[in-house]
Amino acid sequence: MGCPCGEAAGVPPIGCGCRTSGTNAHASTFARPVTLVPNQVASPRERRRAGIRRGVPFGIAVFAIAVSFGILARPVMGSVAPIVMSVVVFSGSAQFGALAVLNAGGSTAAAIAAGVLLNARYLAMGLALAPSLRGRALSRSAFAMTTVDASWASASNGDGTFDAWYMVGVSIPQYVGWVLGTIVGVLIGPALANPNALGLDALFPAFFLVLLFEEARGRRRLAAAGGGAGIALALTPVMPAGLPILAAAAAVVVASRMRP
Repeated sequence: MGCPCGEAAGVPPIGCGCRTSGTNAHASTFARPVTLVPNQVASPRERRRAGIRRGVPFGIAVFAIAVSFGILARPVMGSVAPIVMSVVVFSGSAQFGALAVLNAGGSTAAAIAAGVLLNARYLAMGLALAPSLRGRALSRSAFAMTTVDASWASASNGDGTFDAWYMVGVSIPQYVGWVLGTIVGVLIGPALANPNALGLDALFPAFFLVLLFEEARGRRRLAAAGGGAGIALALTPVMPAGLPILAAAAAVVVASRMRP
């Protein structure tokens, strides 16, 4: 049976269920199988609801990572600070980075600086997202606050533009999972004799590896991923934490703007 959204006219529009069928060669993990109408005509509410449904699996994964953060953070930060941090910061990389600094005996200022550097990659992501945002500065800033890695990747239309309302929807389950997971981790942490022995700190990088393997398909994307990894590895021994990631992300953004 042919695509009801008009596959005969070419590539199915965004939101077409055919994008994720088993026979469709261009399907991917970040395709949108639940939007019922093309992005151009769907209402913000429909796109947000579609994003929420798409974000549920990410929310489950984020919940597990947040539990590990809560468990590891309680002995260092107490029972309240980790929860407040998750509510306000909502960034696994920044929070784990700050926790690593505090755990090593660093100051609060050093922990904040580490978190800022680790989140500096959002500068490059924001530059890519900005042309797709509409409205006044306050409205654009509100959309930007929902930018997290999985949501940003999921909201990509594949042509350099992004669906901001879809990104908001994908972020909602992740925010809920992150905050609830942190609370659970803080509560169950005292029952664990040696949390570090469980290898919980490996969950966060493993999550990003899964995102990478699913997104880096095709020669151009593989080249961008490989180049970014090479830059980060080369700069890590000689630059402060966070800067190698920023340099790699900036290089990838520049490369993505170049015509093939």
